[in-house]
Amino acid sequence: MSTNLFYRIPGRAYLLVAIGIFAAANSVIRKLTELGAQNLIDGRNPIAFCNVLFVGNLCALIALILIYRKQWNVQSLKQLSVTDWLGLTGVAILSGALAPALIFIALEQTMVNNVVLIGRIEPPLILALSIVLLGERVNGWVVAGAIVSFVGVVLTIVLQTPPSDMINMGRFQIGKGELFAAGGAVSLALSTIISKIKLRQIPLGIFSIYRMAMATLIFFIVVMILFEPGHLSDVFSPFLWQWMLLYGMVIVVGGQLCWFTGLKTTGAADVSLASSFSPIAGILSAYLILGEAPTTAQYIGGAVIIGGIVLNQIGVFRKLDQTIHPPQLSSDKEMDMEVGFKGI
Repeated sequence: MSTNLFYRIPGRAYLLVAIGIFAAANSVIRKLTELGAQNLIDGRNPIAFCNVLFVGNLCALIALILIYRKQWNVQSLKQLSVTDWLGLTGVAILSGALAPALIFIALEQTMVNNVVLIGRIEPPLILALSIVLLGERVNGWVVAGAIVSFVGVVLTIVLQTPPSDMINMGRFQIGKGELFAAGGAVSLALSTIISKIKLRQIPLGIFSIYRMAMATLIFFIVVMILFEPGHLSDVFSPFLWQWMLLYGMVIVVGGQLCWFTGLKTTGAADVSLASSFSPIAGILSAYLILGEAPTTAQYIGGAVIIGGIVLNQIGVFRKLDQTIHPPQLSSDKEMDMEVGFKGI
């Protein structure tokens, strides 16, 4: 009975649940670091962003190996060329190590809502790069949606009360946290383009496991080079692990399972529609978990971004309605990466 019910749940429902979980990741991370600051170990925060990212990646890697262990075999690995491995490594650096690190730093320096809304520059960047580099053809609704969303992000930044740690960029000034959030979104966009160009034929299991394993290794090496060897000394702290196991089970494992289950029975349009709810879910999570109410600038920018998302969805569904022949399916990796930051 329970098994039948499991299979009768529509794929869109799994995608929406996954989006809700991933959207809560930023707020949960901020909450965990606040808990760590209240329970210092020899003056150190045991749930600092480096520890959260490293342990979170390990939890994700274990989950991915359990899910995709059958795809990780010698025969499949032998079919990959040197170019494939270089592409995988590039994606691992950008989306698995650099982007999460930048987003985690942003969460330490600015409001969660800023990170959520500024992260919406990723879809317009992907669209622009896809048109320029890949020659993709899109309709006017999608382009208009991307432009409007980008304007919403700009409004979110420029209408805010200037923080104390501003950085001059020509005629404009931007806070450090906002700049790190934008950098994380750019890294995710670049990794998506690399995946489209070089990694379409690589199985999702190999792609996901290698990306996470390499990202974890690279992050560890970078931390050891930039900081003292004892910087990750608290990764074995029981206090850290009791919270990271909860974070790993809900955000990492639960979110990934719902997302991958939804991908099996849905198409690109469903993924795009589900992903469009991400900023709303992120803002609601920030309010419910942290009590962080949006500012006037965030209300204005968020409203414009939502308007852009609506235009984009109109374009997506108009394209489907006008297509006589079945559209070319997006690869599972492209749909997987469309959601952006997933807490790891």
